[in-house]
Amino acid sequence: MRLDLRGVSVRLDGRPIVHEADLLVGDGEFAALVGPNGCGKSTLLRTIYRALRPSAGLIRVDGDDVHRLSWRESARRTAVVAQETPSELEFTVGEVVLMGRTPYERDAAADAERCARALDRVGLTGAEERVYATLSGGEKQRALIARALVQETRLLLLDEPTSHLDIRHQLEILHLVRELGVATLAVLHDLNQAAAFCDRLYVMSAGRVLAGGPPEQVLTPELISEVYGVRAVRRPQLVFERLKDEP
Repeated sequence: MRLDLRGVSVRLDGRPIVHEADLLVGDGEFAALVGPNGCGKSTLLRTIYRALRPSAGLIRVDGDDVHRLSWRESARRTAVVAQETPSELEFTVGEVVLMGRTPYERDAAADAERCARALDRVGLTGAEERVYATLSGGEKQRALIARALVQETRLLLLDEPTSHLDIRHQLEILHLVRELGVATLAVLHDLNQAAAFCDRLYVMSAGRVLAGGPPEQVLTPELISEVYGVRAVRRPQLVFERLKDEP
């Protein structure tokens, strides 16, 4: 699976938000959009998953124009964890997760197994009967990631997937995404986490993609100063790692 953007521009209410963005995510690659608030990251991601239409340019998934795919076919290729999702859904966690199976023929027994495995992977083992609205913010986020997992696509789009999560669950989710082996594009704010987990970063500022490539090549002190208006200094720092499971 490959995601390819060429010259994508987006206008909202006649105002230009994204300008001629080029972007590539290869099969199995974990890429991130980074940049300051309001630079167009989420708008670009929403355009990729068809919540918005581009005013110019082309978005291809596996060589096909996403806007020429049926909604069912699009959902079989791309799973999304959006930034804003209704938080008071009157469904059980299991029902929310199984919404990810909507594009497919349903098999109750097999889908129940998929749901259980996905919840286990995000640390919500046995939560199927809990009411989604009663979950904490972090638990809701993990349930939505489980929904994306049961969709079983080869492209995953994530808008701030670690928001509302404590440091342990941030690392667990990023490790999980990394280990899935599917093409992934995420909006991330933590540059240290983006550099540690991602194969490729795209830096946005004022609606433009200024740089793209491996983190060690992209996150230069000069670019960080230009984009964020801060001075980047390399110093020894406290590093958090996920605890390995005991044998």
